[in-house]
Amino acid sequence: MNDLISLMPFAAGVGIVIDKASPDTATGHLDWAPHLCTAGGAMHGGALMTLADSIGAACAFLGLPDGARTSTTTSSTQLMRPLLAGTATATARALQRGRTQIVVQTEVRDLEGRLISLTTQTQVVMT
Repeated sequence: MNDLISLMPFAAGVGIVIDKASPDTATGHLDWAPHLCTAGGAMHGGALMTLADSIGAACAFLGLPDGARTSTTTSSTQLMRPLLAGTATATARALQRGRTQIVVQTEVRDLEGRLISLTTQTQVVMT
């Protein structure tokens, strides 16, 4: 998984870790840290969206034909509750894999399993 995260230097720099990934599902996490927070000590929504986008992209990327790549074209996130400590864990699932686009949905949960955010994104397939 280290090879996959190395393809995403921004995500790696933020501290995102890909735990496992396949064309159907991917999981990863981001530990709470003060520099990732907004007022009140909650993890910034941008950090949560970066986690969801990165794990979703890993899921979309795997299983592509040789030489193909993807890019996010749309992304919609619902932020449900703040993450005030611990770890945000993301699970991405491919909802649809087509010839020209892939739709992925990513749930981000806290260590107690509570839903923090839900992101649905479309990735264009570029050959």
